[in-house]
Amino acid sequence: MNYDALLAARTENMKASAIRETLKVASQPGIVSLAGGVPDPAGFPLEIIRELSSRVVDKYPEAAFQYGPTEGFPPLREVLSDRLRESGTNVDRDELLIFSGSQGVLDALGKVLISRGDKVVVETPTYLGALQAFNAYGPSYVCIDSDENGPVAASLARALEQNDVKFVYLVPTFQNPTGRTISLERRKEIAELIRFHNVLLVEDDPYSRLRYEGAHLPTLKSMAPDHVVYVGSLSKVFAPGFRLGFAAAPGILARWLVIVKQGVDLHTSSFSQALAAEYLAGGHLDTHVPRLIERYKPKRDAMLKALDLHFPSDFKWSRPEGGMFVWVEGTKGIDMDEVYKRSIVRSVAFLPGRYFFARDGEGRETMRLNFSKADSDSIEQAIRILSEEVDRGSRRSVLAG
Repeated sequence: MNYDALLAARTENMKASAIRETLKVASQPGIVSLAGGVPDPAGFPLEIIRELSSRVVDKYPEAAFQYGPTEGFPPLREVLSDRLRESGTNVDRDELLIFSGSQGVLDALGKVLISRGDKVVVETPTYLGALQAFNAYGPSYVCIDSDENGPVAASLARALEQNDVKFVYLVPTFQNPTGRTISLERRKEIAELIRFHNVLLVEDDPYSRLRYEGAHLPTLKSMAPDHVVYVGSLSKVFAPGFRLGFAAAPGILARWLVIVKQGVDLHTSSFSQALAAEYLAGGHLDTHVPRLIERYKPKRDAMLKALDLHFPSDFKWSRPEGGMFVWVEGTKGIDMDEVYKRSIVRSVAFLPGRYFFARDGEGRETMRLNFSKADSDSIEQAIRILSEEVDRGSRRSVLAG
């Protein structure tokens, strides 16, 4: 049977996840992986989960195991909206929806908002998972410039002036892949621009609680509530295996997201939601996150120290105040795909940066490094090996030029 003939036209825009495919290699025994954005499993709150599991069975003997409302488990929606308000983002429970991971939110937004050819504004570079979620619906990307303070406001202004934009997608805090954070002044400029142009912005915020230094910054949602869909996740601060994401969507968008979700999975796991509700209501987030920061900050410091010590002086890299990633920009002409192939042979994995660019051909000299999973000694050793391979790649690019 010719199964290719059965495929929908939209599959032409769909590709296997570079991250997931890379992780298959990176997860092999003996590989030091700086590739995926994977939490350290030693940081999972297993004792808390054991305690909460028993409590959920006793407290919600029916609701935790039965079909539930598509919008989400009511106690979880209630406590999430409370936590968001405490941090300065006023979200009513009725506009807060629970999804099976924040990736589910991004796909639902693509399904609801994007028709083929619609223009979507993204950073350069941007989160690969968002591109994957949106690509199936055939958008045309408008790429804006970014610097160490995030998207350049003047570049965003030009994009909004020159294009009929469906929405803007940003990761404002400890961005994946660069680790950069949009400064307060830049946030104000962006909020003013989206209000002035009356355009929707999707704010993806999975990392902001993992701050190792510096002051917490207000969300874009708090600055332009009617123009922002706020997307959050519990994967990085609870456990990714529970697949819990959420969205705060204004107006009728919330209703359309519910309709989409009804056709996909009816609702997110009731048991996972009940666990998360008890985790948040019991104050466990406030005690667990400092432990994660205590675990991750030395790893970030080890990576930055190793980069300073070993990497070529003409390379540049981000110095994130939190999150999970460091972004490296090499000299023009170096091909990080080739560096990756040689590094894997030496049991070190990373993610070539080109996957995070909406335009083909860009970012070949870049790489994303994750520091959350490996231990500090392994990170130092891996960076030393990578430095040797990027130095070899740099020499090859000079000879080729």
